[in-house]
Amino acid sequence: MIRRAGPRVCDVRVLLVEDDEDLRFGVAAALRAAGLAVDEAADLPPADEALFVTAYDCAVFDRMLPSGDAAAYVEGLRRGGRDVPVLFLTARDTVADRVEGFASGGDDYLVKPFAVPELVARVRSLCRRSAVVRPPVHRVGDLEIDTARRHVRRAGVLLSLTTREFAVLEVLSARADQAVPRAELIESCWDEMAEPQSNVLEVLVSQLRRKLGSPPLIHTVRGVGYRLAADDAP
Repeated sequence: MIRRAGPRVCDVRVLLVEDDEDLRFGVAAALRAAGLAVDEAADLPPADEALFVTAYDCAVFDRMLPSGDAAAYVEGLRRGGRDVPVLFLTARDTVADRVEGFASGGDDYLVKPFAVPELVARVRSLCRRSAVVRPPVHRVGDLEIDTARRHVRRAGVLLSLTTREFAVLEVLSARADQAVPRAELIESCWDEMAEPQSNVLEVLVSQLRRKLGSPPLIHTVRGVGYRLAADDAP
């Protein structure tokens, strides 16, 4: 089970994965005192779920967890294209252990016992690195489109969209508050076999509106196409 930080009041969010409850509590408290939002997990399965639904600026993993070595798990993340910065915490302090941690995709490695202020400084450094390389997140009202992770949330709730629905929403969000011509949406999101006069776009927009919920965010601009905006002005 994951312990979440609650409503996001910070711009930086960290996932802390540590099975030692006392250590996890102390580290989480120090990170929060430094102004970071922290989600906590005690093992790999809840951490995996958290990483699937949330875009983190940094993840801190104890190397040895009940489900196994976090290094192998992070290596799998990297193979899947996930680039969240990772700091390993471990009692394994040999050079070979550290090399293995970096080789598996870790960005930093801190040996236990450690000084908490040093951990906080390293986490903040990794978070700054993440902020520099992260592709844009488009926000329209309470809608958030993470173009890197292909996640869409409304009012903090993760939505399940098809590849095509995401593609249309991504184009609209990149031109938020502007009318995007129907032909441009079809050209961007369908292949050359799509028939411009068919109603494929209208059907998809209808499905997308249903998934996004109320109040509506996708507005029809008569004679032109569609506009993504938090208001309903024409």
